[in-house]
Amino acid sequence: MVFLISILEEYFSFLDKIEPNTLFYVLIIFTWIISIWQHYLAYRQYKNYKRHRTVPNELADVMTDEELKKARSYAIDKMRYNQIHSIFNEIETTILLLIGIFPWLWKKSGNILAKYNYNNHEILQSLIFISIITIYLTISNMPWSYYYHFILEEKHGFNKQTIKFFIKDNIKKLIVILTLVLPIVALLIKIIQIGGNYFFIYAWLFVTSISLIIAFIYPNYIAPLFDRYDPLREGELRSNIETLAAKINFPLAKIYVVEGSARSAHSNAYFYGFFKAKRIVLYDTLIKGYSIQETKDDNKEKQSNETQEKLSAEENTLTKRHTTDEQQTIKKKVDKGCESEEVLAVLCHEFGHWSLSHNIINLSISFINLFFVFTIFAALFKRSVLYQSFGFTTTQPILLGLLIIFQYVLLPYFEIYSFALTVLSRRFEFQADHFAVKLHYGDSLGRALKKLEIDNMAYPFSDYLYAKYHYSHPTLLERLKAIQSTKST
Repeated sequence: MVFLISILEEYFSFLDKIEPNTLFYVLIIFTWIISIWQHYLAYRQYKNYKRHRTVPNELADVMTDEELKKARSYAIDKMRYNQIHSIFNEIETTILLLIGIFPWLWKKSGNILAKYNYNNHEILQSLIFISIITIYLTISNMPWSYYYHFILEEKHGFNKQTIKFFIKDNIKKLIVILTLVLPIVALLIKIIQIGGNYFFIYAWLFVTSISLIIAFIYPNYIAPLFDRYDPLREGELRSNIETLAAKINFPLAKIYVVEGSARSAHSNAYFYGFFKAKRIVLYDTLIKGYSIQETKDDNKEKQSNETQEKLSAEENTLTKRHTTDEQQTIKKKVDKGCESEEVLAVLCHEFGHWSLSHNIINLSISFINLFFVFTIFAALFKRSVLYQSFGFTTTQPILLGLLIIFQYVLLPYFEIYSFALTVLSRRFEFQADHFAVKLHYGDSLGRALKKLEIDNMAYPFSDYLYAKYHYSHPTLLERLKAIQSTKST
């Protein structure tokens, strides 16, 4: 391993011949080249949205011209928002780098420590540095987040948050991020400091272990801080899920429903867990007519009966010319979501990912990639030109080495790596759909995908190049075509 690092250090020796200012502008230009490429793809997609379309034949049974128009409007609004937000962030970041924000903030962090007689303590200084940046990013992003949820999503009927919920959510996210990130960074810097020639191996093992630990604690202890998770109620759907899981030997431990409707009308489903203790999570918005029970409400049964009465009353008055606002709301809730068989089909797709070991393959790829980038870091982080290019002329903080190398030097590599993962993910999605079809859930999966497309107001047409580069899932029309092709074989 040491020999490999020596070879890489020799390979990167050309960096020492580059002037720090030249290297700085080269790295900045790299970021803008990638950004321009991303904006070009977005422009192609925007043109696709602006082009007049009619409902595709595959969706003629579930989508009206009016729904297609609404989906198109939603897609255009999101694209405009994302592009304006992206350009603003790119300009802001570039300006901050040009005025030397990193060395200034590093010095300020040191001055804070000096007030308490903690001089030249790199780890503590790094933690203050990270804390300031994290707090700044949280505060500066809140207006954008507010606009997205309370104006854009609200306009199209998806936002379910209140202002109070939104503020509490952001505060909790900040606390959780700092609670997790600060000790991890402190330990990582310490490992690099004392690890000797093999520090990159120890660092890789540490980060890999932390990733697995977080994968375990996040759904069990962190996610419930933000959303409510209840066991799926006894009934036909639960019995059918358990039967399907037993049929394919899926090690099902628990089935939860998350109250996604508290923040959004979008829907989803996934599973998590290691070895023989898998948990399934369904969004309440995925299940037609489902609402999470208030287990601590003494009047729960009464409220449930009232809800049923309202639903029945609404169904009996659909043909009337005048419908109250309350009844319209109830109908909207009833119409959205999937039937039991369609929910099973969606889960069958997720079971396909498990059966075909897609999650294990993705984990393995990420750990191999992590080892590769730590190896590159080991060959680069002592080169003073990298620190000098960002204004660090007298010190070489490990944290800044990590930031510069991972965020800027390796940016072109990460862009290629991300694209490769997207291509692989699309392949896995087709395979998972194929798995569901082979278990005779093809028709139900097709109906579920169509309903989710309508419920999430997804626009069914995409620019080919934009979709290939950005979409981790194939487009709906591609999936429906593949499902029909698999059924006919």
